[in-house]
Amino acid sequence: MGALQWSFRPKLRRPVLLAAFEGWNDAGDASTTAARWLGDRLRARPFATIDCEEFFDFTTVRPTVELVDGETRRIRWPDTELAAATLERGDRDVVIAVGHEPQLRWRTFSAAVIEVAEALDVEMVVTLGALLAEVPHSRPTSVIGTADDPELVRELHLAPSSYEGPTGITGVLHAACRAADIPSVSLWAAVPTYVPSAPSPKAALALVERAAELLHLPIVTTDLEIAAAAYERQIDDLVSTDEDTAAYVARLEEEADEEDENEDDGRPPLDEAQSDVLVAEVERFLRRQGDR
Repeated sequence: MGALQWSFRPKLRRPVLLAAFEGWNDAGDASTTAARWLGDRLRARPFATIDCEEFFDFTTVRPTVELVDGETRRIRWPDTELAAATLERGDRDVVIAVGHEPQLRWRTFSAAVIEVAEALDVEMVVTLGALLAEVPHSRPTSVIGTADDPELVRELHLAPSSYEGPTGITGVLHAACRAADIPSVSLWAAVPTYVPSAPSPKAALALVERAAELLHLPIVTTDLEIAAAAYERQIDDLVSTDEDTAAYVARLEEEADEEDENEDDGRPPLDEAQSDVLVAEVERFLRRQGDR
């Protein structure tokens, strides 16, 4: 039996595959929160898993034990779950893949994802990620979208991908997509460096909104908006208790406001300007991870 295990094969219309992975490219749990939220809201139905056995060192990423019905003990393994959503509106459906970033055999793992994409005639793969960056929590969350295909860059108003350096499973997966001739897009949300461990529903909301925009998904995000507002208030309270952090955040807010003023002066918005600043943040983040 291979790593890819099917429960059934859904029949989908022009599907797009959204993928998010826990780990180093999931600051504030934003990307996996966004993917799981979309799966829940779209009523995605699980149809396959990528078994974790050959991709993980279980002394590092450990399985967990849980109780079923308060009595039966069950082990939950870090498998990658794949689910499909058949949408009532629009002319395409969605496949959602969520799991941990594997530690071993990345090419084999990516090949399993590509096998799913090819079997279901996936038209595009979109990966979700989140990084720590020098951005204020009190301003709108920046999301950078990148792609290798110049035509896709123009069509979806993305930034061309020119990064060179260390990468994660998302980078390997995009390379596998290129080899399989499947268009792919990478979305990254920025999470403030001064709250690195706090879950960020605000960044998750930004990723959901950007993904929905790309896929033309009409979706109501009221619960995420409420969670994002509560998150912002909580960080406000934390920042106010430390003068140095408050001064640092005030400087970031001033810089963010200056960038907004430049856009109001007629300069192109973030994506259309190729998102140079945030692209640089992504590249610095990837290189820092590669040095660890």
